[in-house]
Amino acid sequence: MTATVTPAPAPASAPASAPRPVGKDASERRRRRIGKILMYVVMSGFGVLFLFPLVFMFVSSLKPDAQILRDVNSPAAFLPVGDISLDNYFGVFDRVPVAQFMFNSVLVTVLTVGLGLIVNSMAGFALSRLRWKGRLVVMALIIATLIVPFETIAVPMVYWVSHLPTLVMEGGVLKYDFGWLNTYQVQIVPFIANAFSIFLFAQYFSTIPASLDEAARIDGASWFTVYRRIIVPLSGPAFATVAILTFLPAWNQYLWPLMVVQKEGLRPVMVGMQYFFQLNTAWGEVMAYTSLITLPVLIVFLVFQRAFVSSIAASGVKG
Repeated sequence: MTATVTPAPAPASAPASAPRPVGKDASERRRRRIGKILMYVVMSGFGVLFLFPLVFMFVSSLKPDAQILRDVNSPAAFLPVGDISLDNYFGVFDRVPVAQFMFNSVLVTVLTVGLGLIVNSMAGFALSRLRWKGRLVVMALIIATLIVPFETIAVPMVYWVSHLPTLVMEGGVLKYDFGWLNTYQVQIVPFIANAFSIFLFAQYFSTIPASLDEAARIDGASWFTVYRRIIVPLSGPAFATVAILTFLPAWNQYLWPLMVVQKEGLRPVMVGMQYFFQLNTAWGEVMAYTSLITLPVLIVFLVFQRAFVSSIAASGVKG
């Protein structure tokens, strides 16, 4: 008797995936486009809102005081209409030495930012890359200083800087004296070291692989060479972020120069604001002066805006 072998049924092929409905893709693209448009609308609204004070300042600097007060409760306050002229700007240069104040602020700001980048980055390097006893304690103390308001230590600082040694030129002779009051260094040196900048540098440096240090040390490089040739070139975002965050406070200094600088030739631009509030306030000249001292900040931001945004974003991700 012959056995009949029935062939096994072939395995059913996997069902082909159903094609995605075209309408669904179109609806998703439409939803994405609407979301992007709404985001741009909201961002544009915030941008316009933040621009209102600047527009009001620049427009008011072109108007006489009477017209500024008359237009303040109407949309005309943001429009260059009426009696428009540059008289307020001429009045500013007649009332205060704008060029000297600008030079002082630029000098103080550039030196504070430049020296701060060097000192704070070195401190951050020592705290993040080197291993030494008490490192964490020192780091904790540095971070703890962030909770101390500057106003609480301003008066003791005035006492100490008034007793620091210095060299002065008298009659063509260099003499040794005491007291940093009425000098450039009193506006620069106390603000070079910054706790937040040290912390930011330390956090960023800690994300760089330690194997780079070890390889350089095996090749005979010193720690300073590691810092200069390896860490600094890899830390552009951190340096840019610290420069940004140091620039604005240095440019906007008011309380400290007001306390330690009495000579007009050494005062920064912010202290010059008090010249316009001594007798009758000239609001047009106030707006003109604030426009002049705001322009350098706006120019710096507009020129480096892409670097500002990318550096802060990169440091935030790595830190």
